[in-house]
Amino acid sequence: MKRWFLIALAATISLASPPSFAHAQTNGKKPPNIVFIAIDDLNDWVGVLGGHPQARTPNLDRLAKKCLLFTRAYCAAPACNPSRAALLTGLRPSTTGVYHNNQPWRPALPDAVTLPAYLLRHGYLVWGGGKIFHGGFPDAKAWTEYFTGKSKIPAKNLPQRGTGGNMAWGPLDAGDDVMPDTQLTDWAIQKLKQPRDRPFFLAVGYQKPHLTWHAPKKYFDAHPLDQIQLPKVLDTDLDDVPAGGLKMAKAQGDHKKITDAGLWKEAVQAYLACCTYMDAQLGRLLDALEQSGQADNTIIILWSDHGWSHGQKQHWRKFSLWERDCRVVFMMSVPGMTPRDARCERTVNLIDIYPTVIDVYGLPAKKGLEGNALTALLRNPNATWNHPSLTTHGRNNHSIRTEKWRYIRYKDGGEELYDHDADPLEWRNLAKDAKYAQVREELAAQLPRVNAPDAASAKPKDKKKKAGK
Repeated sequence: MKRWFLIALAATISLASPPSFAHAQTNGKKPPNIVFIAIDDLNDWVGVLGGHPQARTPNLDRLAKKCLLFTRAYCAAPACNPSRAALLTGLRPSTTGVYHNNQPWRPALPDAVTLPAYLLRHGYLVWGGGKIFHGGFPDAKAWTEYFTGKSKIPAKNLPQRGTGGNMAWGPLDAGDDVMPDTQLTDWAIQKLKQPRDRPFFLAVGYQKPHLTWHAPKKYFDAHPLDQIQLPKVLDTDLDDVPAGGLKMAKAQGDHKKITDAGLWKEAVQAYLACCTYMDAQLGRLLDALEQSGQADNTIIILWSDHGWSHGQKQHWRKFSLWERDCRVVFMMSVPGMTPRDARCERTVNLIDIYPTVIDVYGLPAKKGLEGNALTALLRNPNATWNHPSLTTHGRNNHSIRTEKWRYIRYKDGGEELYDHDADPLEWRNLAKDAKYAQVREELAAQLPRVNAPDAASAKPKDKKKKAGK
């Protein structure tokens, strides 16, 4: 079932006079559109990043051939809500206090102008669909129109392989049409066909491969269970991890349940299947963009909100400051600016997207944004870049990533240091090795000086109502 949300904005944002797009016009061409693609919980298990040898993502791979792919891109936080809030407001979690999924960002930032709202104020048609902001914390006034889809299969009829809760998966004896991401793609395709008199910003937020891992059976069949390869792990990987890291790993939680039940390969298969399903929807969207005749005048920005672990460091899900959970998929194509089929090895962060869009368009500068415009790298992927990437998970827990190093400091003072040139899987913590004391100090000096108090959490649901369900 489709639900359309048409949002009237005249009362809140004045566009009394026709907007001027002179700032974005070059060589007599129309100002470019933006297709803004978000993918939930996607780690580097995509063909072009090589995170898993059995990943089947042909459409992500073909898009990368048209884009600049950032191979060292990281989230501001390894959780959906704070990552998306940081990207869309341009402010770090340590500045806002929005560290976790249960903290609504708008009460903490009542005056924030989000990226879509900023473009709306400057005259763009701003369409959104799927998951852009997290769950129940949208930015209703930021959109000309918003769309969500709903699964056509009741939750009670979904396969329940797994260990309980939302850690569930299984193939569906159904076609793609039952999936919300398919409905989202149908809607986005129609928006690309819609006549318009202004440039558009089309935000398409895919939910898969977020849990639960349900997808049509054909995508599971594309990853035969008896051929599944498990990620490389080290049994003693947690031996040199401090208490703060052990707490995040929750090794006695999901990992023990999954391995004790013999479900590790099943879980990897289900995740890969959901990635391949999502990739098929992306392919439909890219085909529609090509067929619309607008591809040559459309900026494409694709990003995932954080990574995901499948047993590395005996850890599952996101919610850690290690590479598996902090690294994201991020690529951009700016017609006339970015080289095609190119890679950038510099460390960048998702909060860099907001200032980049403003800079590329030549829009008025917006004060307070904490990211760095990527324009120089879009023109030259090898340009000098002296901006390490910061990721935060909970107050006073931070990770600094450079091209060579990952440094982590927890609120209790525990530290981790990894040399990614020699140890890309982060198996050897060098933080206590005196040889690296200077490296550790230099990286620690770049930790944020501000660590805002926790933003208020969402009010819990009424217990009586919950019990009566």
